[in-house]
Amino acid sequence: MRDISLDKVNEIRERMLETVKTASLTHEQKVATMANHADSLLEVLDKPEGLDELLDADIESQCICDLFEGHAPMRPRYIIPDYAKFMKEGSKFLQLDPPKDLYEALNSLLIFYRHVPSVTNFPVYVGQLDELLEPFVHDVDRDLAKKMIKLFFINMDRTILDSFSHANIGPKDTLAGRLILEVEAELEQAVPNITLKYDPEVTSDEFALMGINTALHSAKPSFANHKMFTSEFGERYVIASCYNGLPLGGGAYTLSRLIIKNIAKRAKNIEDFKTNTLPYVMDIMARYMDARIKFEVEESGFFENNFLAKEGFIKRERFSAMFGMVGLAEAVNILLEKEGIEGRYGHSEVADKLAVEIMDIIDDFNKNHFNKYCEVSDCHFLLHAQVGIATDVNVSPGTRIPIGEEPEDLIEHLKHCKKFHKYFPSGTGDIFPIDLTVHKNHEYVLDIIKGAMKEDIRYLSFYSSDSDVIRITGYLVKKSEINKLEKGQSVLQDTTALGMGAKHNCKILERKVR
Repeated sequence: MRDISLDKVNEIRERMLETVKTASLTHEQKVATMANHADSLLEVLDKPEGLDELLDADIESQCICDLFEGHAPMRPRYIIPDYAKFMKEGSKFLQLDPPKDLYEALNSLLIFYRHVPSVTNFPVYVGQLDELLEPFVHDVDRDLAKKMIKLFFINMDRTILDSFSHANIGPKDTLAGRLILEVEAELEQAVPNITLKYDPEVTSDEFALMGINTALHSAKPSFANHKMFTSEFGERYVIASCYNGLPLGGGAYTLSRLIIKNIAKRAKNIEDFKTNTLPYVMDIMARYMDARIKFEVEESGFFENNFLAKEGFIKRERFSAMFGMVGLAEAVNILLEKEGIEGRYGHSEVADKLAVEIMDIIDDFNKNHFNKYCEVSDCHFLLHAQVGIATDVNVSPGTRIPIGEEPEDLIEHLKHCKKFHKYFPSGTGDIFPIDLTVHKNHEYVLDIIKGAMKEDIRYLSFYSSDSDVIRITGYLVKKSEINKLEKGQSVLQDTTALGMGAKHNCKILERKVR
């Protein structure tokens, strides 16, 4: 462990004292923040030369962001337990037998969630809930089953205090899935996030329309292209956190992101960006991720000591890492301006052609970078279109068209999405606020989903323009809770602060309504 300066220690101590005194954090949020401050006192990673300049710069010039994972990672960023194994076998560590009825199933899951770590300190994946609960819901009265599931979801919303927590349902139409959709349409809660795995050959129109109705009330579920994900991961995949495709029984060691916009600022011109600037930054970020993974696997002791690994709910060999990026739109516009070429991302052939060339360079780099601990993804990282963070200013998530510049024609917007969704097995998505009149025509949204997925669109999200629950980027927040936080009141979920930042910095309330 390397020494740090006394000035650095005192700076962190000041931030710790500010955390103690603040009125806008709950006790639990303060504890989590204090732990992050303590982590920042450690220096244990073998960081590549040149990283500090790219990582620790101000927001206008930072080229690499490690998304607050800490200096000494003591667990993987995203952990995806095999909950079906838990329901079948129980857990010795948790002293739980396999559940025999719906009461025990819901109780066991809530206990298990309390012991699943992640970068947020809450589980980023809470299971394929329709499949987990389906064996039990037929043994009780439908109304009682619905009431129990409703209380289960209320419990999650009040105790998993972070809307990066994610449940899956589908693609099959099940009673448990229907009850979940009914409950969530009534509750209109931010937690958990939900994805409906959609396959037109498996998912009934009736079930999909129920999902759309729920989405227009609560901004969830989103719709994942089940065929596309299974072609990459097989059947053992999940959607977790924001919209991250990850292997079941594994997860992601780490996620760092390239801020493509700021990398473009450093380049002299397009050719310099392609051949020098971008490859230089990618190489440093990849080696930084390698260092994080090495520490987690070889030194942290997590995979040797945590009960999730000991009892087989996760396996180290099913973990990969996520090579993320944001700001492609702004990068393209900057590079074209440097060359004096007219064109704008999402609105001209020359801009979109350059964007595809950039993605091909990133994809090719990733396919030629090897990490021996990423066996599940053939020893490569997984590309990820990162959703952005609260401090991003004029940096669009992943490959999205900037808010306020969306094409008038939804079809043209979807055609643009098609160019980029193929690159990102570990997650990308686009968000469409829907006009109130659509409440009377859910078939319109279903037609969009069917047409989009036929064209290899990976992931789509919708919410009503009047909904209190809104999708910020890949996570959900209530507008009413943002209003409370803006007045200096503490709120239950820590993602509300991220949503407030996105409201002010990223214009998320100004998306084009369809």
